[in-house]
Amino acid sequence: MKNALKDLLLVFLVFIALVFIFYLFCVTRRNTYLFIVLALIILPNILAFIYGAPFVPTPMAAAKRMVEAAGLKPGDIVYDLGCGDGRVVYLAAKEYGVKGTGFELSPIVYLLARLRHFLWRSEARIKFGSFYRQDLSDADVIFCYLTEDILKTLEHKLKAEMKKGARVVSFTYRFASWKEKQKIAFSEGWCQSAIWIYEKD
Repeated sequence: MKNALKDLLLVFLVFIALVFIFYLFCVTRRNTYLFIVLALIILPNILAFIYGAPFVPTPMAAAKRMVEAAGLKPGDIVYDLGCGDGRVVYLAAKEYGVKGTGFELSPIVYLLARLRHFLWRSEARIKFGSFYRQDLSDADVIFCYLTEDILKTLEHKLKAEMKKGARVVSFTYRFASWKEKQKIAFSEGWCQSAIWIYEKD
């Protein structure tokens, strides 16, 4: 409950900041600036929706279960694809001492992740950009919470780049053509889902 309230507070603070920015631009007659600002915010978020996934926060209990199930060791290299507000990769770095990096394409969500980074004081990093353009060959574990369509387009990249023994931990959605190593049922309140774990042979 406390984590949910913290998440709500973070979203509220970001919302207030955006409203304040829009207000500063709207009080002038030159609404061209407002259009530019809106375009800079909206367009990348549309791209994030098309090439990644809409921002739906992973329940904190599920994030903890994913990190526990990943079999992490200190010094492991961990990536979170479409990391959202960074909770999974921050948690992995804080609890297990891994070298974590998250990738986020949505500017607003990226700013939320940076704010969470400040609050959590995690050693993990968040990079702004598409995970499709990142080299994942050194990953020991890859976390994701992406739709089945996105996972389908991601399969070839992961098969080509992942090293032997590397693992993928996916929340809710599974890779259609991959055989999972383990399936963990997850249930908390309204969320009835599963965690899928894969390992590169």
